[in-house]
Amino acid sequence: MLVGIGEFRVAKGAVLKTVGLGSCIGIALYDPAVKVGGLAHVMLPQSNGTKRSAKYADHAVEMMIEAMERLGGKRDRVIAKMAGGAQLFKHMTMDMLRIGDRNVEAISSILDDFGIRLVSKDIGGDQGRTVYFFTSDGRMLVRYSRGGELWI
Repeated sequence: MLVGIGEFRVAKGAVLKTVGLGSCIGIALYDPAVKVGGLAHVMLPQSNGTKRSAKYADHAVEMMIEAMERLGGKRDRVIAKMAGGAQLFKHMTMDMLRIGDRNVEAISSILDDFGIRLVSKDIGGDQGRTVYFFTSDGRMLVRYSRGGELWI
């Protein structure tokens, strides 16, 4: 199942995939007891009061948890993995342009607020990523834009 930019999907027994993660974050949530998981492609750290959308870190986690609960998941069992947050353009050093770093910080803070443990991550660097999240067992495969891959 493809997860587009600013979207999320929740499923049981499916492989969720998102492509084109640069400064964006692929955040995966998983309840191992009922084997339900979700993946969001988060673009920006804060919604600043705009409509509820998975493109914002402050909405994506909450929306995925709600959808997972509808499939039998329980938020107190949920664990998280994340990948992305790259700085693809090294010449952009102003804090406001460091979207990748800000996305990582926002998601980490939101996970803490929900009491969700981040069990693995692959963040930063200067390469784009494609992520495959396996809801049958919670594995996550990260493939890099310049070649190579990592299981997290």
